[in-house]
Amino acid sequence: MAGEPDLAVVGEGVDGIEAIRLVEKLKPDVLVLDMMMPGLNGLDVTREVRDRFPLTQIVMLSMHSDNGYVREALRNGAMGYVLKGAAFAELVQAVRAAAEGRRYLSDSLSERAIAAYELQGQTAAADAYESLSTREREVLKLISEGWNNPEIGKRLGIGTRTAESHYLNVRRKLGLDSRAEVIKYAVRRGLVG
Repeated sequence: MAGEPDLAVVGEGVDGIEAIRLVEKLKPDVLVLDMMMPGLNGLDVTREVRDRFPLTQIVMLSMHSDNGYVREALRNGAMGYVLKGAAFAELVQAVRAAAEGRRYLSDSLSERAIAAYELQGQTAAADAYESLSTREREVLKLISEGWNNPEIGKRLGIGTRTAESHYLNVRRKLGLDSRAEVIKYAVRRGLVG
């Protein structure tokens, strides 16, 4: 972050899958994620990073100001949520707050999002999406982007049959009968940008 002597960009990734690999390799204090990324969206990356690398704090960048998106990001482990139209200074504030273990929401977002998130707590009903493994979420995201099983296998470094197996698990867990239904589900869920 040019002009900010206490902050340094240590890596940049092009998609969610690469973001996880970079966190594993670089162990940053703060990870800044785009909500809608190819490969694996920001919410899923957040959840994976929180589980595997709990010392890395996460700031989500998003064009969505809806409280539902904010709550989901916080629930998955984000410490900050900054709207893409916000001033660069807000992103800097969010990164610094996250590095100190404090929550940060864009100025234009309501504090009610945090209050609603905290009130919701652990009482939310189980969501079938939550039953998907990280790999299954990756496959779901890639299917929604139009990739076929051989392409998914190559992209993820797994065999075509393994990709097919993950696809079938996604369908079974979500109660979907076809690839078209899987894609429609991903669109409704907001996994396709």
